[in-house]
Amino acid sequence: MSPAKQASESEAAAPMAAGARLEAMRRRVRLSRLAVWTVIAAGPIALCVAVASTPTTVEAATPAKPTAVRTSAAGADPGGYAQLFVSAWLRSSADDATTAQARLAQALAPDVELPDPAAGAQSKPQSVTAVRSAQRTGGTWSVTVAAQYADGRLRYYAVPVAAGGAGASFAVTGAPGVVAGPARAEVAKSSYGVSVPEGDLSSAVGEFFAAYLTGSGEVSRYLAPGVTLSAVSPAPYTAVSVQQVSAVEEAASAEQVPADGTKVRVLVQAEARDADGRWPLAYELVLKARSGRWEVAALESGTVQDGGAR
Repeated sequence: MSPAKQASESEAAAPMAAGARLEAMRRRVRLSRLAVWTVIAAGPIALCVAVASTPTTVEAATPAKPTAVRTSAAGADPGGYAQLFVSAWLRSSADDATTAQARLAQALAPDVELPDPAAGAQSKPQSVTAVRSAQRTGGTWSVTVAAQYADGRLRYYAVPVAAGGAGASFAVTGAPGVVAGPARAEVAKSSYGVSVPEGDLSSAVGEFFAAYLTGSGEVSRYLAPGVTLSAVSPAPYTAVSVQQVSAVEEAASAEQVPADGTKVRVLVQAEARDADGRWPLAYELVLKARSGRWEVAALESGTVQDGGAR
């Protein structure tokens, strides 16, 4: 073969070899892309396979415990029912069962005999009040009712009462019986043991009650910031004077108003006057020191005893 022909064939073979190499490179790129997509796709597929192949554990839900609903004994207290019966019964007479009081007593307790007061006897009470209810077994109660008479007599009656479900119905099951009244309870020593002398605190208390009970001035002037308290309206008294102030904390007896924020609890014995007479009153207050003066932070009810600090 001539050199010229050999050269021509070599030149023709060069593009073919280059094209083959290019095709091989393209094939490798396609295979690489396929491998990448295969790996990416394998993630979700593997996850699905793992989830599908994992044994499912079912945990039984803990059943909720039923909430016990109890009817409060106070809600079924038949004290008012017994009070109504005793009031009608004491105002009734077996000689005239047609009166309104006799009919009411018989409606409340059909099996209870009416009393038979002597002619002209002043046996009707001025007021009747239930003072104690004791629950017994089987839905039965014993209610103690106090009857107060105009001559100062005070009698206590024990009334047996049966209560229906949830206190929706009552029935007096027998005649009332006269019993001894409740004994007087022992009262704990008052925690107001600090005597407060005349001074800034007692003056602030007196001015506050003058506004609160007589309408003399604005109550808000004597209140600590954030405290809301309205005066008694209409004003029940024409004058109020402070008789004694006792405190729990020693700071209340200091000659000078203590540092801002100091709180003291006081018991105020006051005397109020109106057209009908003189009335002794008592109040519990919480006072707070601010800017060299005492301000009312709370008006409380009841008397704090030992251990009842607020």
